[in-house]
Amino acid sequence: MHGVLLAATLVTTTVVGAGHWISFQADFRPEIPEIGLVSGALHGLWYALTIMAILGAHELGHYLACRYYGISASLPYFLPVPFPLTGTAGAFIRIRQPITSKPALFDIGVAGPFAGFAVAVPALFIGLMLSRVVEVPADFVGMSLGEPLLFKAAAWMVWGSLPGHLSVNLHPMAFAAWFGLLATALNLFPLGQFDGGHVAYAALGRRSAIVSLLTLGAAVGLSFYSSSWIVWTLVAVGLLFVFGWRHPRTWDEDVPLDRTRLWLAICALIVFIVCFTPAPIEPLDLIQPK
Repeated sequence: MHGVLLAATLVTTTVVGAGHWISFQADFRPEIPEIGLVSGALHGLWYALTIMAILGAHELGHYLACRYYGISASLPYFLPVPFPLTGTAGAFIRIRQPITSKPALFDIGVAGPFAGFAVAVPALFIGLMLSRVVEVPADFVGMSLGEPLLFKAAAWMVWGSLPGHLSVNLHPMAFAAWFGLLATALNLFPLGQFDGGHVAYAALGRRSAIVSLLTLGAAVGLSFYSSSWIVWTLVAVGLLFVFGWRHPRTWDEDVPLDRTRLWLAICALIVFIVCFTPAPIEPLDLIQPK
């Protein structure tokens, strides 16, 4: 099953990656470049292999942390979904045993985002160096990607400050890195049994339930700010309904987390902040000044 899903996700992400390559070659022009099937598949791997490396590193971080603590867990299940921008709904592992201590819960929860982030950052810089700066036509209609703080900083370091009529045309590898940053931020939301929920519970104990409810309220607010949050918010609500808004207790719930892990929790918060964007995807014709 793992191999079948892995292969299927490679196919769907390669197809989507070929579309990103065609858009990259078009340079915001309405004319669609013609590429052959083999050429499209090969260039689609720029996106496919990058996003699968980021998602795979994230899940393997969880898996190896489980193995370290002797907790039974499955290998990653990749989710091949023909979404037009991503080609996948991500990946997950099954943890087959309860996690009974806060240090183990923290380490397993934070290992995934940190591992995925460690792959996404170099991919972002390489992808931006492969990108190019072009002039955006005044009548261009498409999608605008929200820029996390880390993305803005990396783009400035690679390309400097750009005048308003120019924009970075993202190479497919850069787009995969952008999606990897977004996925990292989504997982680090301190909500329920998301990775961020595990980290919040390990750091705050039962007080994390309040943080979870506040985060859910923030997600609902984000849905009014940008429609691209609606589906994720509905998924989060569904998970809280199924699993409950209180995190499952550990035997050491009232024992403070050690200083090193508290500092790592702060690092996780910083990673969340630099990967987060309030409006991930918006139609460009709605945000351009008239």
